[in-house]
Amino acid sequence: MYYAQLLFPDFSLILIGYLICQFTALNRPVWQHVEGVVYYVLFPVLLFHSIVKSPLDLRAASSLIGAGWSMGLTGIAMAYVLPHLPGFQRWIPKREHAASAQVAFRFNSFIGLALMDRLAGPQGVLMIAVLIGVCVPLFNVAAVWPMARHAQRGFLRELVRNPLIIATASGLTANILGFTLPALLEPPVTRIGAASLALGLMSAGAGMQFGALRLYKTLGISLLAIRHFLLPLVALGFARVFQLDPTQTMVLLAFSALPTASSCYVLAARMGYDGAFVAGLVTLSTVLGVFSLPFALGVLTGL
Repeated sequence: MYYAQLLFPDFSLILIGYLICQFTALNRPVWQHVEGVVYYVLFPVLLFHSIVKSPLDLRAASSLIGAGWSMGLTGIAMAYVLPHLPGFQRWIPKREHAASAQVAFRFNSFIGLALMDRLAGPQGVLMIAVLIGVCVPLFNVAAVWPMARHAQRGFLRELVRNPLIIATASGLTANILGFTLPALLEPPVTRIGAASLALGLMSAGAGMQFGALRLYKTLGISLLAIRHFLLPLVALGFARVFQLDPTQTMVLLAFSALPTASSCYVLAARMGYDGAFVAGLVTLSTVLGVFSLPFALGVLTGL
């Protein structure tokens, strides 16, 4: 019940966006413009601010960072290899896979920060902030690459133009250089971040079509199985390989079991892919987080 309460705000915003789009005059064309504002303005500000506001002690957290990167790279590899597995080729369309592979390894940082604040206090928040700061650029690059490759666009060109990657890279640079946001800018930037979260989730709901999930069941089940079952197991293995302490292990396991990022939908839609299918996966991932977080933090922590 605790995890259901934690995930309810995100899920309810997705549902509200879906209902508004389906049953009011604020239909799909309206939400396409909202997606553009979220993708090019609101989300980049939020990412930059979330990275800059938490000082990163990379040396002290080197083992946690190594375990996080290793887990992330394993998740990326598992997502990428799906269309090449024997028996999967006919059931996994390459275009839909290119857009949705990101669902298997990206994460909802807001749920992660809220969870760690309640479970481990400031120390847990700082640890997961380190993971967010070092993993967001890697995961965003991995999310863009298959879409750019399948669409035969220049990968470096897409990276340079991608506002999410620009925001995370500049945020990391500013953090390492010791930049802090002036106090005068904190309130408006914080409000922009809150708006990006709400509008991003509502846009995901507005673009949602559950029929698309039925068309690509094998792909959807495989990606969500990686996100919510296999990654927590991988995280437990790397926690032992890197000899993490109990708090670091808890943070890594929580990180591995988070629902996927709501911006998966925004990124896929803005790059010209099937946003409805990705939005459906985001919604299902949010629901599955109610089960994967207790699995990771309750079952696996006790092993």
